[in-house]
Amino acid sequence: MIELVDVQAAARRLDGRVHRTPVVVSRTLDAQVGAEVFCKAETLQRTGSFKIRGATNKVRRLVGEVDEGRRPPIAGVVTMSSGNHGAALACAASEAGLGAVVVMPEDAPSSKLAATAGYGAEIVRYDRYREDRDAIARAIAAERQLVLVPPYDDLDVMAGQGTLALELFDQAGPLDVLVVCVGGGGLISGCATVAKGIDPACRVVGVEPAAGDDTARSLAAGRRVRLDEVPRTIADGQAAVEPGELTWPVIAARVDEVVTVHDSEIVAAMRFCFERLRLVVEPSGACALAALWSGRVPGVEGRRVGVTLSGANIDPDRFAQLVASASER
Repeated sequence: MIELVDVQAAARRLDGRVHRTPVVVSRTLDAQVGAEVFCKAETLQRTGSFKIRGATNKVRRLVGEVDEGRRPPIAGVVTMSSGNHGAALACAASEAGLGAVVVMPEDAPSSKLAATAGYGAEIVRYDRYREDRDAIARAIAAERQLVLVPPYDDLDVMAGQGTLALELFDQAGPLDVLVVCVGGGGLISGCATVAKGIDPACRVVGVEPAAGDDTARSLAAGRRVRLDEVPRTIADGQAAVEPGELTWPVIAARVDEVVTVHDSEIVAAMRFCFERLRLVVEPSGACALAALWSGRVPGVEGRRVGVTLSGANIDPDRFAQLVASASER
């Protein structure tokens, strides 16, 4: 488990290394939701998503352990990612003088592939529907003696992601509800730790695509539930099949509920962000807002609500196609 002090330590480690992203508000959004909504725009973060927080915290911890003699020198890091974590880890590793290998699906958006390669990473492709990315990454780590940095199931990564919520509370003030997108659980575990640490009464709500509701099912069952197949959703960053081994205990203890949204609702939220907030948001990044916009988060009327806009990495043509389709409905 991570605690608030771990996130606070991560914030000190990240000072000057990541952006303090703005909080965006909208009277139109407030009227639609019936609440005072504060959107944390990680779309404007370095590498285009919140993932740089966890990746940088992990890399700086590794470098610090080497400098202190608690770990032998390392050649580099390896991870598995649909794109955002891979780009973030490649960036953080490059700044630390380390190499990076990223295992990415063959159908990853070209913009995410280009960004990850642009930060100097070696990319290893795989079929997300037939191959096990974790096994591929572990094999590479063992063969090349690299440090495996999972995209979410790592305490340092979780603590780093939680710095998003630490900033949000500082910028927006007290919050009654915090709505966070959920994939493997790194972001929501970090954010829930902050929310409950600052105000135990703050309600934490996770949001998943309806096709990938493993966390919602897990909360209902009281244990980790694994989906039978990789979710087929436009929210590629949330295509997890089960909560992480390390993220799950935090989610079970600190997340109040998880709701789901359909792809069409995600697209509607993307269009709203573009038209009214002047922000480009990828599907996974718009998932939490989609739940608010479509009325799937109950009990927010008259409340102060924080929501994550977690990433902006989407191919321009794909973004235009999706946003245009929202106007045709």
